[in-house]
Amino acid sequence: MLHKTRGIVFRLVNYSETSIIVTIFTEAFGLQSYIVNGVRKKAKSTSLALYQPLTLLDLVVYHRENASIMRIKDVRCLYPYGHIAHDFKKSTIALFLCEVVNKCVKEEAHAHELCDFLIHSFIHLDQMETDSENFHLIFLIQLSRHLGFGPTLASEISEGWMADSEEEKIISLLLQVTYTHAIAISNRQRRNILDMILRFYTLHTENFGELKSLPVIREIIQ
Repeated sequence: MLHKTRGIVFRLVNYSETSIIVTIFTEAFGLQSYIVNGVRKKAKSTSLALYQPLTLLDLVVYHRENASIMRIKDVRCLYPYGHIAHDFKKSTIALFLCEVVNKCVKEEAHAHELCDFLIHSFIHLDQMETDSENFHLIFLIQLSRHLGFGPTLASEISEGWMADSEEEKIISLLLQVTYTHAIAISNRQRRNILDMILRFYTLHTENFGELKSLPVIREIIQ
């Protein structure tokens, strides 16, 4: 049966000489895998661009319950990024957050709300003109709420960590603000708080493991 849905690309792998299998988190069905045939042919290079990680899509898909791999009937870009690809700081943040969501988002429960959050978050990141250096901290806190283990108190994040009083205050602010709020955070505080949040994720996410992009974001986001 055909269904219309929005989605966000999580990852893709090559399949045969010209095809791919792409994993998309969809608004209608949660995390799904789709085979796309012939997309790696030179003449189809534009189509392949639609399946790069974090691309936001409008889809018409075939869906069968209990099928492991589905097919896409029609696809178009929901929102073409204007800045993420060309802004090194934003692309670093996006790469890091893409790795996090790939590790954490595994269930189909509350797919509509989670997909809507992801779409609006990455559009907002693309459109931000200033203060993007704290985006990933706010995103991670808000994502944890959608995943069912969001903190209500700063101490839940800083527990077991030698956080000073200023860092505790900053975490308390991060629990309350949206992406539009500017918070003054030093480089050291930002790194420490990120480490605390990631430790919090490790405690609540099975097989969270190490993040390959973490050293890059620590270096770039000053």
